[in-house]
Amino acid sequence: MKTIIHSRKFKASLCAIALFFAFSAAAVFFLSRDARRFGRFCDYFFVSELTGNTLNMHYIVANPANYGIESYTPLLPSYSQERRNNSLQELTSALDTLHSIDRNKLDEKNSYTYRLLFPYLENEKNGLLLYYYANPLSPSSGMQSQLPILLAEYTFRSKQDVEDYLELLDQTDTYFQGIGEYLREQTERGLFMPDYSVAKVIEQCDTVMDKASLEAGTHFLNTTFEERLDGLMEKGIITEKEKAAYLSENSRLLNTVMLPAYEKMGDELILLQGSGKNEKGLSYYPEGKEYYLYLIRSNTGSYRDMKEIKMLLLQDFSRNFEAMRTLLQAHPELAASVSLPDRPFAYEEPKDMLKNLQQMMVSDFPALSDVAGDTMPVCTVKSISRNLQEYCSPAFYLTPPLDDIRENVIYINPKNNPYGVELYTTLAHEGYPGHLYQTVYSQLFFQKTDINPVRCLLSYGGYVEGWAMYVELKAYDYAKTLMAQAAPETEALYELYKLDRQIQLCLYSLLDIAIHYEGATYEQVHKVLASVGISDPATTRSIYEYIVEEPTNYLKYYLGYLEIMNLKAEARKMWGNAYSEYRFHKFYLENGPADFTNLQQQLSKTTLGIS
Repeated sequence: MKTIIHSRKFKASLCAIALFFAFSAAAVFFLSRDARRFGRFCDYFFVSELTGNTLNMHYIVANPANYGIESYTPLLPSYSQERRNNSLQELTSALDTLHSIDRNKLDEKNSYTYRLLFPYLENEKNGLLLYYYANPLSPSSGMQSQLPILLAEYTFRSKQDVEDYLELLDQTDTYFQGIGEYLREQTERGLFMPDYSVAKVIEQCDTVMDKASLEAGTHFLNTTFEERLDGLMEKGIITEKEKAAYLSENSRLLNTVMLPAYEKMGDELILLQGSGKNEKGLSYYPEGKEYYLYLIRSNTGSYRDMKEIKMLLLQDFSRNFEAMRTLLQAHPELAASVSLPDRPFAYEEPKDMLKNLQQMMVSDFPALSDVAGDTMPVCTVKSISRNLQEYCSPAFYLTPPLDDIRENVIYINPKNNPYGVELYTTLAHEGYPGHLYQTVYSQLFFQKTDINPVRCLLSYGGYVEGWAMYVELKAYDYAKTLMAQAAPETEALYELYKLDRQIQLCLYSLLDIAIHYEGATYEQVHKVLASVGISDPATTRSIYEYIVEEPTNYLKYYLGYLEIMNLKAEARKMWGNAYSEYRFHKFYLENGPADFTNLQQQLSKTTLGIS
């Protein structure tokens, strides 16, 4: 903050003032050498990470110059042994630098950033040591489906954005060529994906970049590109002539670079099909358990040992299963209602549901206006393109850039067709008080309190998705309140839906551990699922394959949620009569994103009056 000294205060002794500032400068020089080094490290790390991946940079910052990035070369990251070695060397160097900095000489804010960075980078280094265990073309979350979505939502704010976008399109062939080389090297190490996954990805490569719609100019990467250019024309940023030139170049690149890249990738996968040595979980690979532990820490932010994680899940499963049994005994008529029958709900339209959710959360969550000033967010709900509906989740939210958080988009997948209370809780998960609210609040709080933006590069899936799961379940309680007068019978029904959701996700999380850490086979998983009423072989096979393809994905949501509930219980115990939902939510939002070990330490400091 800029300090202003009024002229009348200069009546004080100039000698005294001079001595004071001389002493202060010497003290800062003596005490803050480590602070200055840490500041430089964070700045370098932030810029280095952004300039190494233009696609990521565009989604993290709207105007790179705001962060000291005046010039850069647009590029997609490459998959190569050389890049891996360089990244490993950079991480080792970064950790050495952090080792050499005395954390005790940092202020509380930077000390916390340091405590977050160190274990995060250590874990990322462990992941790079197991480089070939990753699958960049996972059927559910691979780049073959994610890249087109990211390109379709690539915001155009300037001509430079359009030109960067076209540069990235022009690199999709070398990008997928690098992935192809990676997969061949992965195959040589016996780590290639199973055939059932390969078949799904081949189909996606054929479907996502549909040749007929590309040639006709009706593909969503054609139509969304033109829509974004129209926005620039309306603002007078580009002319009609420039728009026509950009449209022509986009069409050319889609048909002559991106489409052939997908076709070649599909052909490459056909050649590699049959090379997979393992159709089961990670534990069947030589260092599979080690990689799974890396994923647990990376994707959930939990540093508990596996025994403790499993115990948390088993206790939760038992508690909710017993609660459901008791509920069904009291309301036997609900036994046939778990499949979400078509019942009327208070609202039908997403915008009305989002408005109500914002009203329902007022007393228990800090207001965005507390940190927003004049920058209140706007939320748009869109449908996922039909080309991608088969491969996308039921809904998702794209985080806005740090310096442009006003425009927010939630995507709904029409193929899943959520409605009623299911759509309501989905919008709570993605919107308010879920991802949108959490993201905007955190980013505005960072700006207000001048927190180093390097923290925005640290990905904590458990913190983020655990929160979304937490508020999704809370939304069932909102729904009960909402329908209490019009349809009082829905109270027990919505409690049933809530318990069913928890039991399902907890069970799948336990199966994730069983498959990837304990070596459970499909036959064993089928038996477990059949014992809880899921016995159709096609269904159990689909569940098994998804968990094999997406290790720790369910844990990211449900273990994250359980860690939050554990943190909440600790807060109740520590704060006593001073506890409130509002205070806990404010603590959580203002001390993350983070791993749960660091959140626990921050919670302890609130009791001591430090934080």
